[in-house]
Amino acid sequence: MVTILLGDGFEEAEALVPADLLRRAGVDVTLVGLDGLRVTGGHGITVCADRSLEELDPDGVEMLVLPGGMGGVESIQMNLFALALIQRCRDHGCWLAAICAAPTILAHLGILDRRRAVCYPGMEEEMGSAVVQKGARVVADGRIITGEAAGSAFDFGLALVEALRGAEAARRVRHEVHYR
Repeated sequence: MVTILLGDGFEEAEALVPADLLRRAGVDVTLVGLDGLRVTGGHGITVCADRSLEELDPDGVEMLVLPGGMGGVESIQMNLFALALIQRCRDHGCWLAAICAAPTILAHLGILDRRRAVCYPGMEEEMGSAVVQKGARVVADGRIITGEAAGSAFDFGLALVEALRGAEAARRVRHEVHYR
């Protein structure tokens, strides 16, 4: 199962576009609210999560996705259970994916040390020893996928589909949504 963590202030496009693309590819996706089921994004869109963080079974997580949005990133960084889940996923070899400001969470935890990654332009100083690929929309390094910003949400989501279901599934979904 793909778990997308939602904290108040998350960037809506960075969470919902990948969720949509993954579901079109037949991937089981669960939206998880850090503090309950109702989560309001940075642009005032309130989403009803599928479950709360306290209800999540971490053993079922195949990929953990962290959307950006400064409020959402701060919510994750301040939540000890969310940070423990990220570390657990890393320790168990799960896929980790983060977009926009969220790769800085992985960097602060040391997960991106000496790995290629991308983040929101201007946040490179927060990426520690990661090898930041400026100008890239999406970067994959092993089982870690990072995306640049909301404008790369489709590229990011399709990279997640490809990682879990293969290039043909990603091409099929790309075609279904008429993304060029």
